Amino acid sequence: MRRNETPEGKSVRLLRVGEQVRHAISDVLMRGDVHDATLQSHLVSITEVRMSPDLRHATVFVKPLLGQDEEVVLKALRTNTAYLQGEVARRVNTKYAAKLKFLADESFDEGSKIDTILRSDHVAQDLGADVEE
Repeated sequence: MRRNETPEGKSVRLLRVGEQVRHAISDVLMRGDVHDATLQSHLVSITEVRMSPDLRHATVFVKPLLGQDEEVVLKALRTNTAYLQGEVARRVNTKYAAKLKFLADESFDEGSKIDTILRSDHVAQDLGADVEE
């Protein structure tokens, strides 16, 4: 393992820049700097930003509060991508301004789906059999 990588093999630099981009976008949205009615009326969490190895592309995972109007919020973010890219370029000092790509964060949905499966009677029945043996 190289010194500048995490145990998962991810570059510390990519993680650091991704985190800076996440904070920059969150700050712009929190301040209400984007003049968009949808974005001003919804609270949006930027859950993660994954940077490409050359730092030219950033995949931004978002989740509206309570998961409401996800498609509407994504459309508004995509409509305002140029403005957000400009703000990120101003706030995060990298050689190139990263192209932003907004995606819905499905990890919460996956977690609740797994939780539901684990709590189902069928799985509980199998787990109960292990305890008795």
